[in-house]
Amino acid sequence: MNVHTTPKTKGYGISVEPLTGQIAIYRDDILLAKSSNAKVMYETRLPATLYIPRADVCVDLGEETDLQTFCPFKGTATYHDVILDGQRLANSVWAYEEALPESIAIQGCVGFMPGAYTHVDLGENTLREPDDGNISGPLIDWLMRGASENGTPEAFTKALAEKMLEHGIAIQRLSILTWSLHPLIAGKHYIWEKGEAEISTNVPTYEIHDHPAYINSPLRHVSNGLGGVRQRLNDENPQNSFPIMEDLRAKGATDYVAMPLPFSDGRTNVLTLTCDHPDGFTTENLGLVFECSSVIARFYEVFMQRENAQVLLETYVGKRSGARVLGGEIRRGDGDEIDAAIMFCDLRNSTSLEEKLGRTAYISLLNDFFETVSGIVHDNGGEVLKFIGDAVLAVFPEGEDSIAARGSAQRSAIEIVGKLGELRVSGDDTHCDCSIGVAYGRVTYGNVGSRERLDFTVIGQAANIAARLGEYGKNVGHRIVVSADIQPACASALPLGEIKLHNVSQPVTSYALRTSADTVLNA
Repeated sequence: MNVHTTPKTKGYGISVEPLTGQIAIYRDDILLAKSSNAKVMYETRLPATLYIPRADVCVDLGEETDLQTFCPFKGTATYHDVILDGQRLANSVWAYEEALPESIAIQGCVGFMPGAYTHVDLGENTLREPDDGNISGPLIDWLMRGASENGTPEAFTKALAEKMLEHGIAIQRLSILTWSLHPLIAGKHYIWEKGEAEISTNVPTYEIHDHPAYINSPLRHVSNGLGGVRQRLNDENPQNSFPIMEDLRAKGATDYVAMPLPFSDGRTNVLTLTCDHPDGFTTENLGLVFECSSVIARFYEVFMQRENAQVLLETYVGKRSGARVLGGEIRRGDGDEIDAAIMFCDLRNSTSLEEKLGRTAYISLLNDFFETVSGIVHDNGGEVLKFIGDAVLAVFPEGEDSIAARGSAQRSAIEIVGKLGELRVSGDDTHCDCSIGVAYGRVTYGNVGSRERLDFTVIGQAANIAARLGEYGKNVGHRIVVSADIQPACASALPLGEIKLHNVSQPVTSYALRTSADTVLNA
């Protein structure tokens, strides 16, 4: 049974009262309106607002403009310009042509924006100061004291819905749409529904912006800064402002509201509430949510900033490195000495490819190359540390098994060459080829750089040798060249002997790995 419970506090309120006698509104010496039927609206947290019957406006009003704003208690406001001699005051008058029940008394009236008038003659009337009191109760108490104990947006969403119910807000469904900074996903949509044990989390891709279900939704309306949405879903209000309303009505919903959750960076996220009480939302309960929305937004902003930081770090420095930075290793010099296999994979014939293909096609090919290499490295337990021009630097930490790390590195190299070869044979990519160097040794895995600009990378002789081996292989016609430290993990290898590498003081005993593709390249 759904019963509104009124908290024992002074809640959000709206009151519309008639004024006595005649009032007049002026812009300097120009009379804008004179009325004996004016009204004043007192609303929590807002100054008293005068409303004048449209028939008592004394100046010309332009046609309805494109501007619309929304109030969950009054409805959708439309705007008009005030036209004076030689002057047009843009969007200076608003009206609620179809006011919501809480504010039906102002339907047919207009209000003047503060910048449109210079003074008001109230006659014998005196406007009272607002007496807002304090809005408190289970929801606000929780937001102030207990909400921060929820460590995930899913847990927070579930607790938020439960506190609304405890406060007497008859919600059937609550959803939060937050936009993210992610190369693949547009944001996250958290949905709580009464009777469901778990929060539903949808992760839309950027294609959402072209999907009809989103284009024709209140989520898009609010996210685009067009204001909130309020739709009664009972039998007396059969019209649906958006297609989703019919689905909600079929589930027993009686009232719906979508309101903006603005983040401090200017992005507009969305909170939606669906009611199942026969009378819909009360002004007090809905006003409470409206009052709390900025605080609720801050919690989700913290969640999203934390998630964005993790995503951005993983995107730009890799999962392991990103976790270390988030774990506090953010100072220059922070890092570990580790034993690892280092792989340097270079796109072959890069300069001629760019000249032949053109910049756009070349970038597309380069992205496909990086995608292929990165996927195989990750599948074999390695991590791509960075893209250096047209090359990939990857690390395979030893952990507790040095043979496994070396095997993962050489297996990755063979699979990369094999995959690129398959693409060339299939005709999907007739250009892409590579040169790979792999070495093993002790490296510093951590932060290097200036005081203000750091790079999380590997530094050490193994990294230098891997890069030089790849360069050597490119010059002599081998796709994969590894140091003797890697060779024991290889199934078969062609000895190259001790080779002199550029900027490496001692010769390096090296091997070329055989692959399913041609071992020897045409130089």
